[in-house]
Amino acid sequence: MTSLTEAQKREIGQHFVFGFHGHQVSDDIRTLIKDYYLGNVILFKRNVQSIAHVHRLTSELQAIAKESGHSRPLLIGIDQENGLVSAFSIPDAGTQFPGAMALAASGSAELASEVTAATGKELKTAGINWVYSPVADVNSDPRNPVIGVRSYSDDPTTAARYVQAVSAAFTAQTVAPSAKHFPGHGNTHVDSHLSLPRILVDKAALTATELVPFKALVEDNIASIMTGHMALPLVTGDDTPCSLSRTITSDLLRGEMGYQGVVVTDCLEMEAVAETYGSEGGAVLALQAGADIVMICHQYQRHVGALEATYAAVKAGTLSVDKLETSGVRIATLKDNFAGSWDDVFTPFQSESVALLKQEHQLLSRRAYAASISHLPNSRPFAPLSNVGPAVLFTPRMESLNRAVDDAEHQLRDAAGNVRNTVGPSYSAFAQSVARRVPAVEHVVYAPGDEIAPALAENLLAAGLVIFATRNGYEKGAWQVDFFKKVVATMAPRLSKLVALSSCAPYDLLALGDLSVPAIATFEFTVPALEAAAAAIYGEAPVTGTIPVKMAAV
Repeated sequence: MTSLTEAQKREIGQHFVFGFHGHQVSDDIRTLIKDYYLGNVILFKRNVQSIAHVHRLTSELQAIAKESGHSRPLLIGIDQENGLVSAFSIPDAGTQFPGAMALAASGSAELASEVTAATGKELKTAGINWVYSPVADVNSDPRNPVIGVRSYSDDPTTAARYVQAVSAAFTAQTVAPSAKHFPGHGNTHVDSHLSLPRILVDKAALTATELVPFKALVEDNIASIMTGHMALPLVTGDDTPCSLSRTITSDLLRGEMGYQGVVVTDCLEMEAVAETYGSEGGAVLALQAGADIVMICHQYQRHVGALEATYAAVKAGTLSVDKLETSGVRIATLKDNFAGSWDDVFTPFQSESVALLKQEHQLLSRRAYAASISHLPNSRPFAPLSNVGPAVLFTPRMESLNRAVDDAEHQLRDAAGNVRNTVGPSYSAFAQSVARRVPAVEHVVYAPGDEIAPALAENLLAAGLVIFATRNGYEKGAWQVDFFKKVVATMAPRLSKLVALSSCAPYDLLALGDLSVPAIATFEFTVPALEAAAAAIYGEAPVTGTIPVKMAAV
């Protein structure tokens, strides 16, 4: 084959999903849709200003596709897991709802369904028809740096119950869910954004734990599943990332599990793939392995390079056109079911109905966050605390948690790599929330190696209440627990005035054994989660949640 036909290039374009930069349609994404026939687009927080703005943006992207002769509308996706990974949740756009572990703490799959339906309505109103959620990973390793509270539980049956509820709710809103990260990213302490995790479990162990939620979703005919960048050498026989492995995508997911929907890879710019294969080489390998759609999120050069590498593989006969066309039927079905027709994607924006919807969803958000606040079972019984007298609030210095959560665009750091804001906007809002309830609040941002100065010690003993917050203070953040122990020692005569708050994964305080003070968990450090914590601490709402993970031995 000397050259590809336009029809073949159009087919290849359907097998990619790319991102772009900016609040307007960029020249890059326009070229990719128009000249390379790109069939799918992913939006990020960098593209979002408001629901109305995103509606205009998606409408323009769809118009470019229609004018370029695409037979079907684009799939337009976004990472909207809720909680800490909420690309759509900014003040004028989507509602901030609790994430996976917080919802599981409520004990109500019905609440998870209600929250998801609300999210789906907002996404669909903005013209988004594909969502990279739910996270179906079972968080087996408390050291996990990238999943953690994005998982519903360390119990596979519990995780399965919640991902089924979320998948069904998105589907009912005609937003295609995509469960991730197959076959499971929970049992590792390596971040695949940075390097390749090697998970040393055999097929039996994988089937008993990691595959349980995915099996439930396959049985429910979930619209799409995202493969992850981890190696399972005891299953595949080598260190090939699962997203590039035929053993995983074709043999396990398609063959043994019988999955008939669309398989999309996680972003191939993550170092677990890019470091060894390049995004371009990884794209060809993923398609050869049986993936339907390859995701590359950020760099235009890699977008074009991956397409051209795919052209070359088709011309060389190392990538079957027939298999791409068979795969293309699955993509077309997904588009028909969730994007619909051209008339469906060019609907006017109803600003008044959206405003009413957002008001309803704010009430739901507050109710859901209140239900998620949980008592740590290894701590003293929790009772509401007094607002008499000044308060002291300890929050940890901000650090990058992982690129999926808070540093994907290096927003926390300046050009020299230094942390820009050592407090963090959520903790600043938390301090303001406490300040509304007490005569005065001293907000202490603590850092590694800090000691308690005499003046601070006096204030601690004189305070009406002391709140000590941690943020993923297990293992890597052990300096937080070290400082917490210093505060406990200083306040020994008045521990009844101290409450601990785990504001991300609860393992940091769970690992301490019997705590001498009451402790609660929010599972995330979003503004509404911390507002719900303040309401609970001061007795305005009961603490009814239950921690959905146990402290496993490592």
